[in-house]
Amino acid sequence: MGVATAFLECLISCNITDNNYMQGAPQSVQRFKVWRNSMDLVVACYKLSAVLPSEEKFGLVSQIRRAATSVPANIAEGFGRWNARDFARFLAIASGSLRELETHINIACRLGFLSSGSTAPTLLAIDDLAKMLYRMRLRVIENVNRSDQAAHFRPKNTV
Repeated sequence: MGVATAFLECLISCNITDNNYMQGAPQSVQRFKVWRNSMDLVVACYKLSAVLPSEEKFGLVSQIRRAATSVPANIAEGFGRWNARDFARFLAIASGSLRELETHINIACRLGFLSSGSTAPTLLAIDDLAKMLYRMRLRVIENVNRSDQAAHFRPKNTV
């Protein structure tokens, strides 16, 4: 099974797409609920960080915004590679950025820059997104492993 076929089967098994996936132009990462939710999180984080003190412009503000934008960017980059192993790796990177974002928001709360009430919806969204990324990555990895096993037992062409 080729890499593109394995990737397609992975996306289908993850209920990310349908069997017509390869017809026409490449599909957009915008189809993924996890990507759309991460884009919503970026907007929420930009709004949340806008109230931080101006002296944090190059500190926490920058870190929060960078970590937030990294999540959908890594999902998109992994998808754009058209390789299930790369996709799983970039989903893991996105998950790491998500936890980095969570940490920066908690630091801002501990320093008294943000209240727990103002950050609660964002932290809940981070937790929900982390669960989505985890489940999606597991499905991608399971599919890659199945594909590897099928390739191992496939008879070799002998002439």
